[in-house]
Amino acid sequence: MSMGFIVGPIMVFLIFVAPLWLILHYRSKRNVGQGLSGEDQEKLQALVSRAEQMQDRIVTLERILDAEAPQWRQRP
Repeated sequence: MSMGFIVGPIMVFLIFVAPLWLILHYRSKRNVGQGLSGEDQEKLQALVSRAEQMQDRIVTLERILDAEAPQWRQRP
């Protein structure tokens, strides 16, 4: 009698849950292995471009500050 209570849930798990779990697991593994999508690559390239622009602006700002206030780097 107690064996029926154990066998039933195990059978449901093995027939329905385990195959679905394996399918979803390997599908997600395949998607992760493919890398960035085209849209993600475009966004990343736009972010790189903006970061380079910001770096240029920071360098320019530091040059201006060095010329106008040479001691600005030593201030706490």
